[in-house]
Amino acid sequence: MKENLIATKTFSFALLMIDLFLELKKENEFILSKQIIRSGTSIGANVEEAIAAQSKRDFISKISIAAKEARETKYWLRLIHESKISKLNVSQPLEEIEHIINILTKIVKTSIQSESKT
Repeated sequence: MKENLIATKTFSFALLMIDLFLELKKENEFILSKQIIRSGTSIGANVEEAIAAQSKRDFISKISIAAKEARETKYWLRLIHESKISKLNVSQPLEEIEHIINILTKIVKTSIQSESKT
């Protein structure tokens, strides 16, 4: 079975978000930790749903939701980074989410273009 790059990247990212969640909880940061675990793990879940989509339109819908969740996750990561609410270094997750957003955006655009040609 061929490896799916975005599925692999979003799964690895979800594991990273679980680690971040646990570290934030250790620092008694419960609000942002809950936000980051929800949005950060749902990206990959939506990608998996898109892979099993019943139609092109369903695929585009699920991948678009994954892209929105990725943008939300980027927001929470930026808040953690810039607010100094935590001493944790979130530079690597911020870089990774940028890559994921770029890939998902390209998938959405390409899928919409190919659907409009049919």
